[in-house]
Amino acid sequence: MKLPGQDAMARRADEHVVSTRVMLPRRVTHGPARQVGKRLLMALLVLAATVLIVWLDRAGYNDNADGTVDLLDAVYYATVTLSTTGYGDITPYSAGARLINVVLVTPLRVMFLIILVGTTLEVLTERTREDFRLKRWRANLRDHTVIVGFGTKGRSAIQTLCATGLPKEQIVIVDPASKVIEAANAEGFTGVLGDATRSDVLLRAELQKARQIIIATQRDDTAVLVALTARQLNRGAKIVAAVREEENAPLLRQSGADAVITSSGAAGRLLGLSVLSPSAGTVMEDLIQQGSGLDLIERPVIKAEVGKSVRETEDLVVSVLRGHRLLGYDDPAASPLQLTDRVITIVRASPPSGSGPSGPHLPHLPPHRS
Repeated sequence: MKLPGQDAMARRADEHVVSTRVMLPRRVTHGPARQVGKRLLMALLVLAATVLIVWLDRAGYNDNADGTVDLLDAVYYATVTLSTTGYGDITPYSAGARLINVVLVTPLRVMFLIILVGTTLEVLTERTREDFRLKRWRANLRDHTVIVGFGTKGRSAIQTLCATGLPKEQIVIVDPASKVIEAANAEGFTGVLGDATRSDVLLRAELQKARQIIIATQRDDTAVLVALTARQLNRGAKIVAAVREEENAPLLRQSGADAVITSSGAAGRLLGLSVLSPSAGTVMEDLIQQGSGLDLIERPVIKAEVGKSVRETEDLVVSVLRGHRLLGYDDPAASPLQLTDRVITIVRASPPSGSGPSGPHLPHLPPHRS
């Protein structure tokens, strides 16, 4: 089996992956530097307000050193008071000064402490919130799609799935590069950081409950190992994998893949078709790009179509899937259509934002399982 060039799934040198973890999409928050700066500014404002209060009421305070309180003494008193140190060398002795300490300085001291420990409390709260979100995510996730590899092929596959109506919450991305997972989170996808050839990593992606698995690695040997591991964990899921070399496709099918796409071969055939007929190449590229122009979809036969010929359907039928047999539109056995058949048709893509009568031509349909 040929091993192509360096692959992101095998790259470790510059990523230093030390653990496997699930990374849910994060809510938009301010950067750490901005949050720390905001807290520091609030603490300084509280300190300045306390200094001002003590300075204005300095006549009601006594300094054991010289008996008077100047501006430096006010700053000193405010600092040690807000930090709860309180050495007692400067004390309020008048009734007014003590009342102000109770009404103003004490709340400011509490506020100052809240600001100082706010970062720690926020970290603890965020960790608790993330644990709760992760448990809820695991409990609600089922019949989802697992994408192994978030490179060019993986992104294109996700775009096609989303164009057919699959929500982002039903997609889980597995990749060993932390920067790749962070990019996936930024786009609203859940990511699992780790090597997909390991069963514990795929279990974190809840692969045992997945409906379909897309293997979009850059190396064929990695794809084979992922397919073997995935098929052991989930016997019923549909596995689609991409390989670089045509000669590796049979090995990937033996490893458990239901469909294997040869990326280099498919690109080469599209190039050849475009040379022979640029228009035909354009139409073919339009067909494989969901959500615009013409779409190639698979759907079940509806009751109104049962007993009809493939040419009598409203959509343009190109193939009929009957059991495990794929029949061409011109195959005499394809007609009449049966209720258990599934048809592969060409339809006009509707605007993605449409709904109701002007919405998508067909809803998102579950894939066929052999």
